[in-house]
Amino acid sequence: MFHRNARLTVHGRRLLVERVTAGRPVAHVCAEMGISRATGHKWLDRYRREGDAGLADRSSRPHRSPARTPHETEQRILDLRRNRRLGPARIGGILGLHASTAHRVLTRHRMPKLAWLDRPTGQPIRRYERDRPGELLHVDVKKLGRIRDGGGWRVHGRDSLERRRARHGNRAGYDYVHCAIDDHTRLAYAEIHPDETATTCAGFLCRATAALAELGIHHIERVMTDNAMAYRRSRAWHTALNDIGAQARFTRRYRPQTNGKAERFNRTLTEEWAYAQPFTNSAHRARTLPAFLHHYNHHRTHTALNGHPPITRVNNLTGHY
Repeated sequence: MFHRNARLTVHGRRLLVERVTAGRPVAHVCAEMGISRATGHKWLDRYRREGDAGLADRSSRPHRSPARTPHETEQRILDLRRNRRLGPARIGGILGLHASTAHRVLTRHRMPKLAWLDRPTGQPIRRYERDRPGELLHVDVKKLGRIRDGGGWRVHGRDSLERRRARHGNRAGYDYVHCAIDDHTRLAYAEIHPDETATTCAGFLCRATAALAELGIHHIERVMTDNAMAYRRSRAWHTALNDIGAQARFTRRYRPQTNGKAERFNRTLTEEWAYAQPFTNSAHRARTLPAFLHHYNHHRTHTALNGHPPITRVNNLTGHY
């Protein structure tokens, strides 16, 4: 690969040779092509010695690198990354090296970034995306603590009476946010319920399917959930699946990463909605959920979609915005 600021490509070098061999002065040809005479003579000398092969790009790597990190040290760096999943800064501290040296060795050996690895196994995470809308729907439940009337400790502060009541008084309980997100488009739907029983989950699935149909996803082929009893053993859940014409899919046990898109949506839900502002009570928080979902589906840019909102991946968008 030639330098991005290089005056001559392989084609330009051939033009240089052709013009000089046709009898024109080297200095004149170099001036026309915007290069120095030294550069011109360099490529002409290479052509005379090697022919067309001499006009190809060469590696700029030096023949010798006496200051390069020793092979044994490189192997220790690689072993620490493979066995302990450590970053350059910690590897450098253990081996007495600068972090940039450890990073350079990891890059030279094309070791995957820690963010790309599954920490328990050290294997690269296999990311996937379905080819069409509705091919796979991820479903999950996010449990949020209810907010007492007047606001919780996030409104009044950690040293407030509300904080002491939350720690030592009667429990306020939980709200269960049932979420569904389409694998291909990332279109999402959510509802807040007081429980996560099988009947509630089945009813949510039917309403989520209807809501996604209004956004342009008219058929759900598969639904992925975790291995909760409400999904795996419930008659109501399997009846809802039959009603919408979908098949059940389950995550690997103790591997929530399999349902990663739902888990990532839960994180977005908490950061940009549930904990994004102080609420006076749970009802106040619940009233803001529809506005958040509209913003998420129609306006919020998505990094996995090249900066576009999820609605842009649905066909026949007329009337859906």
